[in-house]
Amino acid sequence: MRRTLVTAVALALAGLSAVSTAAPAAPAAPTSRPVTTTQLPRNVVPTHYDVAITPDIAKLTLAGKATITLQVLEPTPSITLNALDMAFASATLTPAKGKALTPKIAVDNEAQTATFTFDKPLAPGQYRLALDYTGKIGTQANGLFAIDYDTAAGNKRALFTQFENSDARRMIPSWDEPAHKATFTLQATVPTGLMAVSNMPASSAKDLGNGTTRVDFAPSPKMSTYLLFLSVGDFERATTQADGVEIGVVTQRGAIDQARFALDSSADVLREYNDYFGTPYPLPKLDNVASPGASQFFSAMENWGAIFTFEHTLLLDPSISTQSDKQRVFAVAAHEIAHQWFGDLVTMSWWDDLWLNEGFATWMASRTTQKLHPEWNTQLEAIGSRESAMTLDSVESTHPVVQHVETVEQASQAFDSITYQKGSAVIRMLEGYVGGDAWRTGVRSYMKAHAYGNTVSDDLWREIQSAAGKPVLDIAHDFTLQPGIPMLRVAAGKCTDGKTTLTLTQDEFTRDRPGKTPLRWRVPVIAQAGGEPARTVVEGGQGTLDVPGCGPVVVNAGQSGYYRTLYAPAQFAGLRSNFAKLDAIDQLGVMNDVWALGMAGLQSSSDYLDLVKATPRDADPQIWGDIAGSLQSLDAYYRGDAQRQAKFRAFAIAQLSPVFARVGWDAKPGEADPVKVLRTDLIEALGALGDRDVIGESRRRYAAQDSGALPGELRRSVLGVVARHADAATWDRLHAAAKSEKTPLVKDDLYMLLSSAQDAALAQRALELALTDEPGATNSAGMIRTVAGLHPDLAFDFAVAHREQVDAKVDSTSRSRYYPRLANNSLDPAMVGKLKAYADKYVATGSRRATENAMANITYRVGVRKERLPAIDAWLAKHKG
Repeated sequence: MRRTLVTAVALALAGLSAVSTAAPAAPAAPTSRPVTTTQLPRNVVPTHYDVAITPDIAKLTLAGKATITLQVLEPTPSITLNALDMAFASATLTPAKGKALTPKIAVDNEAQTATFTFDKPLAPGQYRLALDYTGKIGTQANGLFAIDYDTAAGNKRALFTQFENSDARRMIPSWDEPAHKATFTLQATVPTGLMAVSNMPASSAKDLGNGTTRVDFAPSPKMSTYLLFLSVGDFERATTQADGVEIGVVTQRGAIDQARFALDSSADVLREYNDYFGTPYPLPKLDNVASPGASQFFSAMENWGAIFTFEHTLLLDPSISTQSDKQRVFAVAAHEIAHQWFGDLVTMSWWDDLWLNEGFATWMASRTTQKLHPEWNTQLEAIGSRESAMTLDSVESTHPVVQHVETVEQASQAFDSITYQKGSAVIRMLEGYVGGDAWRTGVRSYMKAHAYGNTVSDDLWREIQSAAGKPVLDIAHDFTLQPGIPMLRVAAGKCTDGKTTLTLTQDEFTRDRPGKTPLRWRVPVIAQAGGEPARTVVEGGQGTLDVPGCGPVVVNAGQSGYYRTLYAPAQFAGLRSNFAKLDAIDQLGVMNDVWALGMAGLQSSSDYLDLVKATPRDADPQIWGDIAGSLQSLDAYYRGDAQRQAKFRAFAIAQLSPVFARVGWDAKPGEADPVKVLRTDLIEALGALGDRDVIGESRRRYAAQDSGALPGELRRSVLGVVARHADAATWDRLHAAAKSEKTPLVKDDLYMLLSSAQDAALAQRALELALTDEPGATNSAGMIRTVAGLHPDLAFDFAVAHREQVDAKVDSTSRSRYYPRLANNSLDPAMVGKLKAYADKYVATGSRRATENAMANITYRVGVRKERLPAIDAWLAKHKG
């Protein structure tokens, strides 16, 4: 798998079980929506929760009291709600009129439910269910969890919650499904001196005189359980104002200045979204709360009014942070704030339509980053985002954007690049089809019509179609209700009367099913040949298009379409000859298509190298950053074949070194931000490719250890090169630095670096270190995954051999996909059998898509090594020097 310019809001990649894609026709538009999936009985619904939580931070337990106002809709002898790892001391049900009832209590941890059974059926009406219970505080990011972290004053512990998708039930007995919206009043009794943060501002705080303080928060708006939030710790908070809303950032004490950029950015984004959505942000405050540590599932979470973000994606530490980090902080904040509308104010009815939250927020963040920071030129990142989706969408184990979800585990696996990146790409394509103004009008109508409610995808499409006056629904259904990627085969006639006539034939791009009968899509197409762009919609598998101009034609001009383009050889030759004249976004789009088509055997794999040679040294920095990633990916296919790899590396270094010479090691006054990003990309790529000059200079700067030789913006890249090529003595030195470091953000970086050595013996040492308590509870899983980058077989075998220990260090939401990811870059065909054996033993039948994705990717990689590299070798031999 190649590295691409993927935006940082690609948070979690996984999948479900295999989906058949053999049917040749697009699915018919649904005439009615099936009843929303539920795992709970439908006869009782909550309307309000009064919750009081008393955490014991030292013992990692919690005591809770919840009084839930509910409506019984039909006679029932029992009430069933979600609860996990809870013990109930008492339960009382009080009707609006009459005596309180005491039910029998049955807890089913397997089903994650608690059932309260009464002597006779309850009549329909309003009741209040009062529960007294205890629960657990975890050490991974599920439910209410603790994070331990080092400071100069010693080790500290803070509490945070992570409830998406289905973990509110670990802290509050609740109807823990997105369609069961209710209001919440939360009270927390916490150690005096610590700060408690929730979705709403604190309405009061009372010192109880026993070392604890009771904090009451204002009632929340109507919302889903997974959006509730609580955090407790030794925090600082900084604030600003935007459109009458108090914007805040909350960090561990002493780190507040590192969140200033996030604070200012959040204010800018909120103003932009208030305008775009046409519905003002409805809460009085919006915090972003930083936590040390990490998760294998997510980087940030959109809790309404209290976004949670791990420090590595919120803070900017001048000793290690880069321009890429700064852009990631902005992009992730923009993504999470978009959720305050798409997800929080309007929520999908069930996890089938998760993409309504994630795809839209991903698109909105990309659009907003480009608008508010045009100097970053991040519009090109949309191509990398699309490629991330297409990588998964081109194998049999893919799934539609709108997917069927039945279980909690399946819901967890729905957070993948189809949901995020394909969802975003489809929105980008449809916005280009209907126009930006019509799209925004439709979104505003959708927001007003469904505020505080739950929706399905068609609710959005109907509003867009009404605003645009174009047949959006059919195109949207083609791209969201069926899986896969259209591929347009392009045949061009002669240019006559100043226009070129194209014949477009729609096929399907797949990496693992040659000869597959293609599905059919209605494909919006924009093409350009130096003049005005021409537009059409290819329907029924065929289309023609007259394009003004007689130059080389770019199909998918501007790259808004979600499809591959396969040019005839003569057309490709014309594009290659005129490659330097194309817009940067089209250069990147053409290169991505040629790479994917070449690796799949649909054109020569060496065609990509022709485009690398045709790229000017002064091309857009992001083009060269993408090339650097692609060359690293090609290099990985040669792993274990030193002689052939050396020949490829000589070519790759010869292409990248002159570009790096233009950029230089040190920043120049006034240089563009994309150049800063390219500098670190090239240091890392050339170091990975074994460039002696870059390795030597990195070691020199590391040895010098002064701010001139090792400025913050280069530190991670330089240390990455040093760690990759470390010997035992260097590894020991890095290890000593990690153990003594007191700043969590820097400490975490150092442990990941220890896991990046290409020496197998050092990689083994990192794996063994990961199973100890030393790195911290949430770093161990990341260390094992980092080892897997260069040693996938070693990491997978180690993790499986120590599965019980590793499971304790992986958030439970991620386990079914964590292990397959370790093996994803293996080149050993035997790994496919190992993955199947693992899944058969440990993964539920309906939750194996991550395993199937990994198996498909390994099979593909083995095929590339065997069938595509010979053409690369032949090209290299022909182009010596």
